Formats: sequence, C-alpha cells, structure tokens
Amino acid sequence: MSKYKICVYAICKNEIQFVDRWMKSMSEADIIVVTDTGSNDGTVEKLRENGAIVYINEVKPWRFDVARNISLDHVPKDIDICVCTDLDEIFETGWRKCLEDSWMPGTKMASYLYNWSLKEDGTPDIQFNYFKVHCRYGYKWCYPIHECLKYMGTPPEKVVFANGMVLNHYPDNNKPRTSYLPLLEMAASELPEDDRVNYYLGREYMYSGMWKKCIDTLKRHLSLKSSVWKEERCASMRWIAKSYFQLSNYTESYIWYFRAISECSHMRDPYIECAKIAYALENWEMVFYMVQQALKIEKKSSTYVNMGYCWDYTPYDLEAISCYWLGMYEKSLNCAKKALSFSPNDTRLINNLSIIESKFINKL
Repeated sequence: MSKYKICVYAICKNEIQFVDRWMKSMSEADIIVVTDTGSNDGTVEKLRENGAIVYINEVKPWRFDVARNISLDHVPKDIDICVCTDLDEIFETGWRKCLEDSWMPGTKMASYLYNWSLKEDGTPDIQFNYFKVHCRYGYKWCYPIHECLKYMGTPPEKVVFANGMVLNHYPDNNKPRTSYLPLLEMAASELPEDDRVNYYLGREYMYSGMWKKCIDTLKRHLSLKSSVWKEERCASMRWIAKSYFQLSNYTESYIWYFRAISECSHMRDPYIECAKIAYALENWEMVFYMVQQALKIEKKSSTYVNMGYCWDYTPYDLEAISCYWLGMYEKSLNCAKKALSFSPNDTRLINNLSIIESKFINKL
C-alpha cells in the first residue's frame, strides 16, 4: 500500500508528440492533471484518451508563473505530494518508490537528479538537482520565466533528496527561444534588484550573442547585495569571460576566468572553460595547468549545474593535446587513451591517438 497520494501536474501547448511517452512515465502517480494553455493539435484529446485530467486555461499575456499557479490550483486538495514536470521530461522507472522512501513526516520539498540534456549514447550531459516536488500547500510559482517555487508556509522548510529519482529531459530542439528574452526583460523591469532575474537575463544575452549586454547585465548581477550564491556568481563570471573572448578581449577573458576560479575553486567548470579558450589561443601551458587543476576535483556539484564537457572525454583530450605540443609525448599518449575510453567510436579521438602514438614511437 502506498504511503502517500501523489499527483503529477503539468502545463502544455501543442505537444501531442510527447503525450504517449510522458503519460507512460508518469503513470506511477495516483493522478495526472494537465493544464493546456491553448493547443490546437489534438494534445488535449490525446491526454484524455491516456487517462489524464485536462483543464483548458489560456494565459494572456503569457507568463510561466501564472500558468504554473493555475495548474497547481487544479491539483486536488487531498494530494500529499505534488510532482511538477513538463511533457518533454521522462522519469526513470521506479521514481515513485524513491520519492516515497525519502519523504518523511514534515517534508515540504524533495530534490532529485535532473539530466537537462543527454548525449547521443544516452549518458548525462548537463546535469543538476531539481526542486519541483513539493507538498500540496504552502508553495507558489514566481517569475514570468525561469519560474521557481517559493515557500510561503511556516518555517522551517524541510527539503529531502530523493535518491534514485531521475528525470530526463528530451526537448524539442525545433522549438525557438524567442519568448525568453522579452519575458526576462519584463521580469527585470518588474524586479530590477532581483539577483535571479539579472543572472538569467545576462545569460540569455550571451545565448543571443549580445556580448556587451551580457557583460553589463552580469556585472550588475554581481554587484547586487542579494547576489551571494557562490556557484551562480561563478557562472556569471564564466559568461562574462566567454563574452570578452567573443569580443577578442583575451586579457579580460582570462581575468574573469581567474575570478570565477577564485569564487568557486571546487567546481571543474571554470578551469575547463578557461582551458578551452587557452586551446583556441594555442596557449598550451595554460591548457595543461587548467586541466591538471580540474582533474583534482572528483565530485560533481550537488547544488549547481554540472556541464557535461567537464566530466566526459574533454579534460583528457585537452590534456593530451597540450602535452603533445609541450613535448610530453608519453603523458600525451596516456591522456589520449583515457579520452578515447570515454568515447571509443569518436573518429577525431581515434585519429589523435594514432598521431600521438606515431610521435611517441619515433621519439623512442
């Protein structure tokens, strides 16, 4: 017998291609409630055919927080645990048991592993812990985009980690990001002193190739009194560094990567990203040093985004190439073999290993 009554709830619009897969993944819940915001492709009918309870609520002007709060209002009042997902997300089988095993009396929220992107072989790429499982009362969604749950109940807010609960993201890559920037600029006008809004706005300027606006906005983020989350500050510094690199200001790019490392020396990301720009500039000593420092870090962050390229073949690949150009052929060979072990069918890595082997043999 189940310990708790669990509801999965979601918002959607024109996502009929995801319905069957999503419903199967969410079927471990007691009830599935979906708020459709204006589909015209048969999504509503398909969801109902699969057993979902569907409400139709158009949100104009569009805001994610408004839509999420409407969807939460549709969750039955007797639910113990609310699980919010999107239709392009899939739980690994057995997620309910993992959640129930972790949910203790007094729990308000559960975090779990989220694979935001996956490599072609199905292994994790961008990965972090997610926080979209919560008790029925005491929460509301905030921010017009990059919305998050805010606890409105009586402290303390007890949060547990649901070990073994894994959600995978399989996005529709044809869906544009065109709405992101206007919504973020609106959020910034509403909440000019909010560190979260300024961070996401600056990052979106980076994604849009608006390098100067990215730099200015993220410097503002770093100047705010509420900007105290070191991992996010580190990310702002990394995006500033990347933007300066795109503007060919390599000195400032290095300076900001060094600042990012100083801010968060326990994460691989600033080291590897600095190594990547050093690679582009053929600064082999810098590449070698940064990778060496990164590889001393053996655990992923449990509180922030972990970029896949910091944990796949990339560090060893960069190390192999830098060692090759620095004349350390035996070490280069060993690193090239390690890189290939992560991705045995990668043609470039295979070719690099062959080149390094030939050089090493000729030097014996």
